[in-house]
Amino acid sequence: MKKGAICIALTCLIVTSLALASCSSSTTTTQTTAATSTSTTITTTTTIATTQTVPTAPPSSTTTTAVTTTSTGNWWDSMGTPTYGGQLTIYTNLNIGVWDPYYTAQFYTMLPMYAECLAGIDWTLDPNTFANNTNWIPTNYVKGDLMQSWEFPNPTTMVVHLHQGVYWQNVQPVNGRELTSADVKWDYDREFGKGSGFTAASPYITTASQFAGLQSVSVIDKYTVSFVWASTTSYESIAEALLATNAVQDIVPSEAVSQWGDVNNWHHTIGTGPFTVSDFVDNSSVTFVKNPTYWGHDERYPQNQIPYVDSVKMLIIVNQPTALAAMRVGKIDEMESLSIQSSQAMKQTNPEILQKAVPGNTGGTVDMRHDVKPFNDVKVRQALQMAIDLPTIASTYFQNTSPSNPITLTTQFMSGWGFPYSQWPQSLKDEYAYNPTVAKQLLAQEGYPNGFTTDVVADTSSDLSLLQIIQSYFAAIGVNMSIQTMDSPSWVSFVQQSHKYDAMAFRAGGSIGTSSGPLRQMSYFVTGASTNWQLISDPTLDSIYPQALAATSNDQIKALLQQANQVISQQHYMICLTQPSTFTIYQPWLNGFTAQFSAFYGVPYGPSYPGFYSARVWIDQSLKKSMGH
Repeated sequence: MKKGAICIALTCLIVTSLALASCSSSTTTTQTTAATSTSTTITTTTTIATTQTVPTAPPSSTTTTAVTTTSTGNWWDSMGTPTYGGQLTIYTNLNIGVWDPYYTAQFYTMLPMYAECLAGIDWTLDPNTFANNTNWIPTNYVKGDLMQSWEFPNPTTMVVHLHQGVYWQNVQPVNGRELTSADVKWDYDREFGKGSGFTAASPYITTASQFAGLQSVSVIDKYTVSFVWASTTSYESIAEALLATNAVQDIVPSEAVSQWGDVNNWHHTIGTGPFTVSDFVDNSSVTFVKNPTYWGHDERYPQNQIPYVDSVKMLIIVNQPTALAAMRVGKIDEMESLSIQSSQAMKQTNPEILQKAVPGNTGGTVDMRHDVKPFNDVKVRQALQMAIDLPTIASTYFQNTSPSNPITLTTQFMSGWGFPYSQWPQSLKDEYAYNPTVAKQLLAQEGYPNGFTTDVVADTSSDLSLLQIIQSYFAAIGVNMSIQTMDSPSWVSFVQQSHKYDAMAFRAGGSIGTSSGPLRQMSYFVTGASTNWQLISDPTLDSIYPQALAATSNDQIKALLQQANQVISQQHYMICLTQPSTFTIYQPWLNGFTAQFSAFYGVPYGPSYPGFYSARVWIDQSLKKSMGH
C-alpha cells in the first residue's frame, strides 16, 4: 500500500470520526446500568494504514456568605471573586468499590473527598511556573495538607509537623475531636504493619513497595511525627512515598475502625476532609455535602473558609459519549482526558464550553503479552513498530497537537529525566521510523513471511478510531488484527488483573510516556509486579528498581531511570503511538480552575485530588442561571 493512499484514507477517517462525534446524542443522562463484561467485535473496512490560616477551635457550622473582594495583586485575581453556594457536578466511569484506604488496590475514587493525607499541592503556585497538570509533582512544588512543614534531620528520617486545629468531622464516634500525631501514627501502622497492634502491611496496597524501607512511625509530641527508614533508603524514595498525595495515605480514625472493623461502608466514612458522604446509589451516583466544621481556608484568600460549594455530586457514567451528552446540556461541570476528536466535536456543538490542552498522562501504546508467540520475539515487535507512520498520525489525526517522535518509559514533558528522543542514537531512531518494507523483511526472517493473525482487546473508553488506523497499518504488512471491546471495569479485570487476554491490549492511556515519580516508573515492569500485566521478564529491569531504592543521590536515580528507558525502547516492549495531548473541558461557570491534573476525574482509580479542588473552586450561579441551567 502506498503512503499517499494511507494518508488520504487517514484524513477521511478523521473527518468521519469528527462528524460522528458531533452528532452524538444530547440527551441528559445522570445514571447508567451496571457495567457489562461482554466483548464485541469491531469490523472495519478502512483501507488506511502552602501556608494556611488555621483556626484555634472548630469553626462555626454557620454557612459563610461573605467573601473577599480585595484585589491582592496576585495572578489569581483575574479568575474573579470566589462565591459560596451551589453544587459541583463531576463524574467517573467506575463504580465505587472502596471507602477505606486500607483496601486501595480497588477503585478508591471517593476517599480524598472526606479524608486527607499529609501532603498537598501549592494552590498559590502560578501555572506558568508549574501547571500541576502532570501526574508527578516535583518535591519543590509540594505543600503540606495535614502537615504544615517537614524536615530531614538525617538522610533516613523525616520529621512531620502537623497543622494544629485540624478536626475530625463532627460525627460519631470521633465527634469532631482534634487530629493529633497519634492518629497519624496509628493510621500508618495500620496500613504498613509498623505497630499499634499491626504486624503486616495491608495486602491490598499496590504502592506498598514504596514503603518497604519504612522502619517505624513515632510520636514526638502532640503535633509531631517521626518516620524512620532503613539506612539503605534514599532521600528520593522517602520523598516520593511521604510527599505523594494519594489515597493510600488518607487518614481515618482508629475509633471508627475499632467500632466497625473497618470503614469500608459509605455510612461509616469519617475523615478530616472538606466533605462528608450524604448518599450513594450503586452504579449511579454519590453525593457529598460540605463539612461545616472543616478546618481549611483558601490559601489564595486565607480569610475564606472552604469549601465554597454546598455539595458535590459525582455521577457514575461508564460510557464517555453519555457523559459528553450530559456535559453538552450543562449537567456535568468538568471532564478530563478527552481526545482531540471529542474536543473538536465539542467545539462544534458547544463553543461556549471552555477547553485546555494538557500533556497526555501517558503515551499511546498497543501492548502485548510477552510470554506468548510471536510477541516474545523482539524482531516481530520491531516490525510492528516500523509498520506505523507516527509523523503522519501526528500531523493528520492529531492535527499537530501531538509530537511526531516516539517515546519510551518517561514522558518527554518531564524535563531532565528519562531518555528523550533527541538523545537516541540514529540506529534506534531507525527502528522506530516508518518502513513497511523492512517490517515485512523482519517478519519473514522470523518465520512469518505471510504475516500472522492476532487480536486486540480494547477498553471502550480508548481512542478506537486510532486503533482502527493501527489495524490498517498492521494489515499493510500482513498482520491481521481483529478488535474486541470491553467496558473499562471489565477490561481492567480481564487484562490487568486476571491476564486472560491472549495477544494484545489497548486502553485509554498507554503503558509508557508516564509522568509518575521516577522510582515508581522503575517498578512498573519488574517481573511479577501488579503493574506488569504485559508479563515482561527482563533481568536488567528487575535489577534497576532495587538499585534505585538504594540510591543515595538524584544523579544516581536519573542514571538508573535513563537505563530503564533505554532497555524498554531497545526491546520494543510496547508499540509506541507517540504522546498526544488530552483536553480538559469545563463549563464557563466553573471558576478558580486551571485544568490541573486529575482534579475531578481519573482512570483507572479515580481522581488524585478531588476533595482539594472541589473545596477551592466555585460556581458562578448567576452566570449559570443566565445560560439557562
